[in-house]
Amino acid sequence: MTALAAPHIARLGHVGIHCLDLAAQEAFYTDVLGLYVTDRDDEGGLVFLSAQPDVEHHEVLLCRGRDVPVGSKVIQQVSFRCDSYGDVEGFYQRLKERSVVLDRVVTHGNAIGVYFLDPEGNRCEVYWNTGLEARQPFGVAVDLDESEDEVMRKVRAAVEEFGETGTRIRR
Repeated sequence: MTALAAPHIARLGHVGIHCLDLAAQEAFYTDVLGLYVTDRDDEGGLVFLSAQPDVEHHEVLLCRGRDVPVGSKVIQQVSFRCDSYGDVEGFYQRLKERSVVLDRVVTHGNAIGVYFLDPEGNRCEVYWNTGLEARQPFGVAVDLDESEDEVMRKVRAAVEEFGETGTRIRR
């Protein structure tokens, strides 16, 4: 008798978020983050959203009927992977222009991420993998108003200094 291979998760499928104001959440995730509505059930209060509708039906499901007050911690974070540094920098500028509350802008050594709050206080992140390796947890503040070359110089220096041990520094 042969042993069966252990099952494994290939990738995150989707995250469901209960919402107090479904319309405001839909507007944020489509207008600010650029996700596409792939399906909806207005009667049931469901909106399905995807960054890649041809690949994944939905990565985010918004559901009417949140039963806890705004500010309650029901989600640690929802993270959206970007293909380039320019994508993350572009979202950073868009979030600032739209007065979205920024939580932090950091490098994790292996990634650069912008953390922010959606209209109901759920923490979200857009990030790009740098290709560098660093022990986690690793968090060093970065300034995306600087040039990409300068940011990456500082990221490489932080990885050189803290990559083997990890760190949490807000500079």
